[in-house]
Amino acid sequence: MNDPISIFWFRRDLRLDDNVGLYKALKAERPVMPIFIFDSEILDKLPKDDARVSFIHDTLQAMRQTLQDQYGSSLAIFHGKPIDIFKTLVKDYDIAAVYTNRDYEPYARTRDSEIEALLTEHAIAFHTFKDQVIFEKDEVVKKDGDPYVVYTPYMRTWKDTFKTIDFTIYNTEDALDNLVAHSRLPNLSLSDIGFERSSQKIHPYDVSPTLIKEYEDTRNFPAQEATSRLGPHLRFGTVSVRKMMQKAMAEENETFWQELIWREFFMQILWHFPKTKDKSFKSKYDRIEWRNDEDDFKKWCEGKTGYPLVDAGMRQLNETGFMHNRVRMLVGSFLCKHLLIDWRWGESYFAEKLHDYEMASNVGNWQWVAGSGVDAAPYFRIFNPTTQIDKFDKNRAYIKKWVPEFDTEQYPEKMVDHKVARERCLETYKTALNQ
Repeated sequence: MNDPISIFWFRRDLRLDDNVGLYKALKAERPVMPIFIFDSEILDKLPKDDARVSFIHDTLQAMRQTLQDQYGSSLAIFHGKPIDIFKTLVKDYDIAAVYTNRDYEPYARTRDSEIEALLTEHAIAFHTFKDQVIFEKDEVVKKDGDPYVVYTPYMRTWKDTFKTIDFTIYNTEDALDNLVAHSRLPNLSLSDIGFERSSQKIHPYDVSPTLIKEYEDTRNFPAQEATSRLGPHLRFGTVSVRKMMQKAMAEENETFWQELIWREFFMQILWHFPKTKDKSFKSKYDRIEWRNDEDDFKKWCEGKTGYPLVDAGMRQLNETGFMHNRVRMLVGSFLCKHLLIDWRWGESYFAEKLHDYEMASNVGNWQWVAGSGVDAAPYFRIFNPTTQIDKFDKNRAYIKKWVPEFDTEQYPEKMVDHKVARERCLETYKTALNQ
């Protein structure tokens, strides 16, 4: 391959259909070599049987096979620091341009700036595109240009803006004949990157008309299999957000549609306020004197708090990498309010365990339950983990599934009394916020 080529760099867009950056690369004049980099900066922090890495690897191998079988091309897979990989690529290939889709997390923005600087040194164009969201950065803002920090007005403006755009699906598969004719590009096994296959599986998503139609009525009850499981697929881009929006609109389900808008709300918050990844949006909340008791945190992690709905949620997370959204709110509130443990501890634990972990949504939701974030629950809103059972798991089906010793002598005593914990929380927060 001595002739100039373009590179398309897959990141959070692991699909061959409706992929904006890939489409733009394929429609340009040069043949395209697709690549993926297992980023050691990210992987080195993960457990060696991480289900997300297995999922990414399996997805890449399926894409690679499709490209080999149907197009006489392939997908080059590398492992290391992206900047080092690109230094090698620049030496090994005559590269005219690099195409990729934008990533909005703080680390990704720094990484991409470094890559762009390197490519510029070599007179190589770096083209980035919006793909994982409908609206990005400052496309949905107030009239004065300031970002929204409350969801409802953001959502209304989002919908009004959506009516004005040319909503396009990019038929990437129609242009895949412009790939490099090379079916033996570099490949890596899981063991090559230092990982082993996880026993956990990432579930297929369900956006059937029935699920979307009944979403409002069923989504709050964790014993029912009534959630779409879209999270990991949106996170890694194995589905197109544009096609998911199409589905939501086709079924005319406002609630399902608005859940997708929440995702974009938190993404633009992280874009405008990158400090929120580890600092409270409302800075005075960083004055809270957290107890941060390590034994209490361990009990919470293991699902041994003595509060069955909290424990069921944590055990579901530990065993499957998934936790029902309604239960996520409860376990988060319990950690911050009942145990007075810093939301950042919980956020880090979810980052390690959740298959659908996405920094913007995870940080946004943890700060919501802690009271420190945008549009957050007021600090004095403290979920009662016992009355929540009657609201959302009345027959104890979810609890019995994940806490088999529930209602027996083997089940642990409550680690803290609800009333005592509530009063302690209110006093601690008041002291911090009134300084």
